[in-house]
Amino acid sequence: MEAILALEDGRVFHGRAFGAVGERSGEVVFNTSMTGYQEILSDPSYCGQIVVMTAPEIGNVGTNADDLESGAPQVEGFVVRELSPAASNWRSTQGLHEHLREHRIPGLCEIDTRALTRHLRTRGVLGGVISSESRDVERLVRMAREAPGISSLDLVRKVSCREPFVWDVPRDARWAEPAMAPAPGPRLRCVAYDFGAKRNIFRLLHESGFDVTVVPADHAANDTLALKPEAIFLSNGPGDPATATYAIEAVRGLVGRVPMFGICLGHQIAALAIGAATFKLKFGHRGANHPVQDLRSGRVAVTSQNHGYAVTTSSLPVGTAVTHVNLNDGTCEGFFDEANALLAVQYHPESSPGPHDALSLFGEFRALAGRARSGSVAAREVR
Repeated sequence: MEAILALEDGRVFHGRAFGAVGERSGEVVFNTSMTGYQEILSDPSYCGQIVVMTAPEIGNVGTNADDLESGAPQVEGFVVRELSPAASNWRSTQGLHEHLREHRIPGLCEIDTRALTRHLRTRGVLGGVISSESRDVERLVRMAREAPGISSLDLVRKVSCREPFVWDVPRDARWAEPAMAPAPGPRLRCVAYDFGAKRNIFRLLHESGFDVTVVPADHAANDTLALKPEAIFLSNGPGDPATATYAIEAVRGLVGRVPMFGICLGHQIAALAIGAATFKLKFGHRGANHPVQDLRSGRVAVTSQNHGYAVTTSSLPVGTAVTHVNLNDGTCEGFFDEANALLAVQYHPESSPGPHDALSLFGEFRALAGRARSGSVAAREVR
């Protein structure tokens, strides 16, 4: 069956449909990862987006329930060069085509994804419509132009949990080997804000020595403090951080009271909460091989990234140190506010794109919270 991807600037790509028959709009972005397509599909950070994979063949390892990062695929559509006709992996329980069809996600294959990626790098991310229902190109381009942009959508509230809950290792994931050695000392109470969190984040917080309570993105600061947390975690998530005003307000009420660690969208929301600014990147950072330098040690890590916005380095308040930079474009990849015991990074330390370069950040967060518990880290008294 024929399918079409129409972009808001009038560029159109024709290919073959897979997954569900349907029509969806979203921001068209590309990801340069060679592996991990199921984790990408189910990452809530991709809510509102049509994802283009630059790897030439996708689908060769199938899908399985254990590798989902959330309850279901979160993307609006999925675009690949070649869809593998066979899934060769002992853990696979379902092919990619069947997986997307079950979850009503339209896919498009047999197009020149290199040409599409080069177009997005030149023009920047664009709104688009993927359709296996219509051949009316003019209508689809018009739909792409009229669809609401990411910055006008509150996607965080869409993907966040509805009620607080205590996280425990799912029974179907207990086969997995621990990624880290158990942290020394007593377990600490951590409240994790769910802005669109990936499951592996909660698993690694648990392994780091935290008992994790997950709360919705709009959970008020006073309600969070009532849980008597010894640490606060701010998760990844989709969209423009400035639209999540309720999250910024909640974090503003928590900064300095409890040690805090934010990643990805959580990094941006923490920055906005302390008075910094963010801006939209031309085509974002989405892939599994972005080099990031830790300015404190000089060490360079290979990181997994998925974000379309970044923190404006010059806007960070006095006393907040930039700790990490992206070696591709020099953008801010992390900061530390020592007075408020606030640690934040832009990339995904819970992901393992091959090396486990960034896992130590969870240990750093656990140590920061442990020092606060012992009284060696300054924090404002909880009112």
